[in-house]
Amino acid sequence: MARTVAIIDYGSGNLRSAEKALARIVEEEKTEHDILVTDDPARVRAAERIVLPGVGAFADCMTGLKTVPGMIAALEESVLGGRVPFLGICVGMQLLASVGREFGDHAGLDWIEGEVVRLTPSDSSLKVPHMGWNDLHLSHAHPLLDGIAEGADVYFVHSFELRTRNPDDVLATTDYGGTITAAVARGNIAGVQFHPEKSQAIGLRFLKNFLAWEP
Repeated sequence: MARTVAIIDYGSGNLRSAEKALARIVEEEKTEHDILVTDDPARVRAAERIVLPGVGAFADCMTGLKTVPGMIAALEESVLGGRVPFLGICVGMQLLASVGREFGDHAGLDWIEGEVVRLTPSDSSLKVPHMGWNDLHLSHAHPLLDGIAEGADVYFVHSFELRTRNPDDVLATTDYGGTITAAVARGNIAGVQFHPEKSQAIGLRFLKNFLAWEP
């Protein structure tokens, strides 16, 4: 029986690229997962794994999530209650924070304590948004990082960063005029600031690890 990976459709995010990347892994690795883009809370509740992409402003993405009837309740039931493996991508990761400070202060999901603040590189020649390939610095071993080497290059596009309250929640960082959180995890909840669906072999390896992850 196929095991469903639900990619949340809430009007934000590079859904089709994430869907295509995950489908490629399913095909190559014969994982028997069914990759489903959905805005149906019932299907989210039934999923084995959940992915939350996100592109745009924090407040707009949070509003979009709230306006899908029953979606936040379904996510809380599955992720917090049922401990279903969860992955947030880009702004989808930032929404895990307690608060986003883009165009005012806006409450996040508060699943990983911290705040989302504007990038302020120490080198004035570095432009914001941070766009392009940067290397990962691995904070500690984790199943999601299996087969990913220190210094591996991944693709970023963002103007804001998640600063966690607890340093232990940080899986990996990158440098862009200062240390920036690149990946987080706590229990069954994980997030990446980079785009694995655009990060070629390293991104596919990360997604493969996610499909195999048993937190």
